[in-house]
Amino acid sequence: MLNDEEVILLAQNGKIAMYALEKVLGNDELERAVRIRRALVSRASSTKTLEASDVPITNYDYGRVLGACCENVVGYIPLPLGIAGPLKVDGQMVHIPMATAEGTLVASTSRGCKALNAGGGVTTVLTRDGMTRGPAIDFPSIVQAAQAKAWISSEEGYNTLKTAFESTSRFAKLQSLKTAMAGRTLFVRFATATGDAMGMNMISKGTEKALEAMQARYPEMVTLALSGNYCTDKKPAAINWIEGRGKSVVAEAVVPGKVVKSVLKTTVEALCNLNTKKNLVGECDGGDPAQNVESSNCITLMEPINDGEDLLMTVSMPSIEVGTVGGGTVLAPQQAVLEMLGIKGAHPTHPGQNAQALARMIAAAVMAGELSLMSALAAGHLIRAHMAHNRSQTNTPAASRPATPGPGMSPVAGQLASVPVSMGVVTPVSSVATPPVGSNSSEPGSGSGSSSVSSSSTVTHATAAPTLISSSSSPSSSS
Repeated sequence: MLNDEEVILLAQNGKIAMYALEKVLGNDELERAVRIRRALVSRASSTKTLEASDVPITNYDYGRVLGACCENVVGYIPLPLGIAGPLKVDGQMVHIPMATAEGTLVASTSRGCKALNAGGGVTTVLTRDGMTRGPAIDFPSIVQAAQAKAWISSEEGYNTLKTAFESTSRFAKLQSLKTAMAGRTLFVRFATATGDAMGMNMISKGTEKALEAMQARYPEMVTLALSGNYCTDKKPAAINWIEGRGKSVVAEAVVPGKVVKSVLKTTVEALCNLNTKKNLVGECDGGDPAQNVESSNCITLMEPINDGEDLLMTVSMPSIEVGTVGGGTVLAPQQAVLEMLGIKGAHPTHPGQNAQALARMIAAAVMAGELSLMSALAAGHLIRAHMAHNRSQTNTPAASRPATPGPGMSPVAGQLASVPVSMGVVTPVSSVATPPVGSNSSEPGSGSGSSSVSSSSTVTHATAAPTLISSSSSPSSSS
């Protein structure tokens, strides 16, 4: 059996591809493959620091990563996991997991939870649940493109595409087809229920199959791209705000005026004024990471009620893209957090209900974070809190100036010996085709879902993993 240095030499000489180390060494030596790749990258880099760095490598189940979550793995990055709340969401007390390196974020969200709980908690409604994919298709002329558009809107066209689409998965249930033209290019927005998966792979496979059926009728059509930015994927877009993508959730709460003063240290009048000037006039966005960049579509509304004594607050998020199966949810830590929330995996009787519950929790958590942040801004506490809680003095590292490797430098214990090596949109008029009368386009769990009730990297495409990151990008922890 070859030792690590022998495998490294083979890889350096081009006999073993770096990406294929797991395949060459076997599934029983996945951590060893990661360690060897790490050495190869480190020795070929200018700094040569990765091999002996603090990036963790041990005590990780790389079997769950291989072929699912990441390639060319050299370790993993742990994030601090805090718990905000609990927060009462649709009558249930929920502890909100938040993976973050931003001081004050968890504390601030907890303060928002305290204020919301004092008013009875958060009520949520799920208004839509459907993932989308929007291919771009070219035709020889605008006449043919228009004919195809009309055919898709017809009962025959809809049923033909629906049958082909749903043949690819027992969970993929086509809900609607929306079409738009830009010159000779036809855009078709497929919307489908995807069970408890976030569903990008599922809908892509179904869309591809549907396009094959369409090609049989229009042999001269050319599919330019399976994703033609009519979905719209991985970016905020007006169509996602208007039509929704993933889960569309609206959350509501009433905060008593005395709580606004005692817990949030501000007034109902100041909060409503700031929300109008900042969130409505200045900007309108949230802030979820990775795949959920388009989930940042969010509008926060505040208004005084009960003769101006109390605060009514709503948060509307039309495109929360999350799931409890698939993607990054296969990893053990993500599964553990989903299990803590009671929504691990697929719902046993109502497909989609767990993912819907996760989306409800996210919307409620965003409300808690936004309420605390806005209060900190209104009271002028934001910078003070960050200076106190988000500026580490003792742990600030020295400037990164890696030492130049030289003779006599011994490797760190437990690491491989270092051997220096050189390594050689247009917005067109649109129409909507809804299921014809009598057609069956519903799917268990695609409606309002459970009233029971958060996001790290996925996801996913990886669907969003279960730790929540609130839209409050700069909260205060003042209490």
